[in-house]
Amino acid sequence: MIIKRKALAVVMAWLCLGFAAVTSAEDHILRTFKKFKLSDKFFSEGMYYGDFNHDGKTDVTAGSLWYAGSDFQTASEFRPSKAFDPLGYSDAFFSFAADFNGDGWDDPLVVGFPGAAAYWYENPKGAAGPWKQHLALAIVDNESPGFGDINGDGKPELICHTDGYLGYAEPNWQDPTKPWSFRQISTKGGWGKFQHGMGYGDVNDDGRTDFLMREGWWEQPAADKAGEPWTYHKVDFGGGGAQMLVYDVDGDKDNDVITSLQAHGYGLVWFENVKNDAGEITFKQHLIVGSKPEENPYGVKFSQLHAVDLVDMDGDGLKDIITGKRYWAHGPKGDAEPDAPAVLYWFKLVRSNTGVEYIPYEIDNDSGVGTQVIAADVTNDGKVDVIVGNKKGHFVFVQETRNVSKDEWEKAQPKPLAK
Repeated sequence: MIIKRKALAVVMAWLCLGFAAVTSAEDHILRTFKKFKLSDKFFSEGMYYGDFNHDGKTDVTAGSLWYAGSDFQTASEFRPSKAFDPLGYSDAFFSFAADFNGDGWDDPLVVGFPGAAAYWYENPKGAAGPWKQHLALAIVDNESPGFGDINGDGKPELICHTDGYLGYAEPNWQDPTKPWSFRQISTKGGWGKFQHGMGYGDVNDDGRTDFLMREGWWEQPAADKAGEPWTYHKVDFGGGGAQMLVYDVDGDKDNDVITSLQAHGYGLVWFENVKNDAGEITFKQHLIVGSKPEENPYGVKFSQLHAVDLVDMDGDGLKDIITGKRYWAHGPKGDAEPDAPAVLYWFKLVRSNTGVEYIPYEIDNDSGVGTQVIAADVTNDGKVDVIVGNKKGHFVFVQETRNVSKDEWEKAQPKPLAK
């Protein structure tokens, strides 16, 4: 099925979004986002990107569809398409993509409802009809699975847990049609399919990628032997929120952790890596956004931070946070403030002699996030964009910049609460 749109719903969102390093008194860069609403139907809780028609332009994928870049006006099915009732759930909680069979064409990967299977779809290289489905992993648990290189082989793995074991599923790159093998990195625990909060990154700065859950982190050994669990380090990272991102927030040469505290409640935080007297890693919590406006220096408050991403949004060399409110995770009466505006924000990281600050810039107030939010340059212009799929539809927010006067720039900046 090909869906042609005579007029794509494009909404200019000239919001108070811009901040960039100012190199002179005359250089004031305002960042804004053009909102592309690709669909108002509920197909998926996430989106991803790849070049699916092999034309050198980045496309986006969501659930059962892919939208051709760079104007995203044409949607095509790669599997039978179905829109879901926003009072319920979709069969696509996450979308990813890679060239799984090595033929030079990107293939979509769809992770279904928690506890269900993940499949990848073989790109037919321009031929018509449904794309051939291949089983990746029969059971994918957790509501924040990851997709990245955790074992250091330079290729992506599906990072999750299954049947009570933490670990990652690795494609068979020699025979890609075979189901993926799952590497257990923990002993069997009580993790269920609706577990919240998971991530991966180099926690102890040894050059190897570790595994994180809300109750701590698992250290990857120097020599990873199949069947042997990784060393577990107990840490309280909150009640389980979104993706757990590992990054040196404060610039002190060790890695910290960024996440949300409760996927269906409140709390955007970063956990500072602090060595105790014995040289052991401990973590100190810093609240960025809480359940009350006064808990944020700019009065920002929103609930259900179910997805988080990390990217250098403004090119200053520091990675910023992208997150927002998941819309109707459990319907119009479930969770905290279900009918509050579905906001989408980026938080600019600023370091100074007095510490760390995150400055909030609203991208939109009628989209939010799903279980996934992705920041990437999908228009190939060197600027980072944001893509979202959820119960409100499919969205691409294209970043635009322009030089403005000092007065206009200052008027566009978020204003701190009066003390």
